[in-house]
Amino acid sequence: MYTTALRPYTLKRLEEIGTADILVGIPAYNNERTIAHVVQMVSHGLDHYYKDQKNVIMIADGGSTDDTREVVKEFELKPWQEKLLSIYRGSGGKGTAFRSIFEAAVKLGVKGCMVVDSDIRSITSDWVYHMLSPVLEKGYQYVTPIYCRHKYDGTITNNIVYNLTRALYGKRLRQPIGGDFAFSPDVAAYYIKQPVWDSEIARFGIDIWMTTQAIVDHFRICQANLGVKIHDAKDPATHLAPMFRQVVWTIFILMEQNESYWKLITKSDPVEVFGADFCLDPEPVQIDLEALIYKFKVGFKQFGTFWKEILDSRSYSVLKKASRMDSQEFSVPIEAWVRILYELAATFHYWPMNRNKLIDLMTPLYHARVASFVRETRTMDSSGAEEVVEKQAEAFEMNKKYLLKFWNKKRKNFEGLSEKL
Repeated sequence: MYTTALRPYTLKRLEEIGTADILVGIPAYNNERTIAHVVQMVSHGLDHYYKDQKNVIMIADGGSTDDTREVVKEFELKPWQEKLLSIYRGSGGKGTAFRSIFEAAVKLGVKGCMVVDSDIRSITSDWVYHMLSPVLEKGYQYVTPIYCRHKYDGTITNNIVYNLTRALYGKRLRQPIGGDFAFSPDVAAYYIKQPVWDSEIARFGIDIWMTTQAIVDHFRICQANLGVKIHDAKDPATHLAPMFRQVVWTIFILMEQNESYWKLITKSDPVEVFGADFCLDPEPVQIDLEALIYKFKVGFKQFGTFWKEILDSRSYSVLKKASRMDSQEFSVPIEAWVRILYELAATFHYWPMNRNKLIDLMTPLYHARVASFVRETRTMDSSGAEEVVEKQAEAFEMNKKYLLKFWNKKRKNFEGLSEKL
């Protein structure tokens, strides 16, 4: 267990810098193709909007095996900007990179801190102002992003994270795990003190953990519209399974920890938006519909018996019917998806062991819902698909009593079933 994510040479470098007004952190791992552009845009933004401030750009690297660090070393910032290149220590993952940035922000005594992903190809210098100005000028403590995204980019957010964050915690934060955030130093100090840095949260779960904790601890939250997002998008049929498991695990763990909070929430409120007032057409994202359906059908053969035990008979019936459909008719309707996800959250709550296995059991169901969403929106543009996402989020909110019904009801003993998994 490490008491800090900062290595001795990083601590020494922070001592040399002394204090700063703004810290921009960039978590990185094997991003040699994109890191220079991200650093350049951050440097230009700081120069344009905050030239009179003392600024530090920190790259928190996870031990890249490509030339990410070499690219950063060679990149020249403006003369009045400081560069801090660090290999963090602790559990591998984005969360530990964030931890090192939080620690640096507190040690430097900054007024505001911003974190951006290192694979963003659409970042502009304006992002710096859109993210930091609510903290530095308006007194907000936590800023989440809003992007113009292709309808098939962000499938975990669109089908799970946005829905549950809105329904559970009552805030309409469109991108709770967007990857780009800004926060005040008191929020950074609060995050450092939390006992999560040797858990799964130190990996992909960091984004949703940060957002959820900001809500339940009543920090002042707003959103920043950053315009179009173009990054290294991934096909959910082939690349997103690890992220899916870690994000869903974190959401379900947080539901248990914050049960007394979210049970009292009966409606959602909009969250103020600043930033860009226009949206360019996002870059298309390709999804392999046939692969999604195939993986669901394989999952049904493997896990169908368990789904029948765990889920309500109506929910299981929808899945059984879907397992016989081809790609021209495949459907897992929104109403069924709401029930399924709520039932799985309640099952996780009562599941005595092998919780990772339960999350694995969910992955084909996620593939099924994404496939259904693709079919439902295939003739729509991204704005039309966004209306479907909103309709889905409203359904989760309106049916929250269904979750409470299953959550509060003592479930049957799952011990024998979990052992079979």
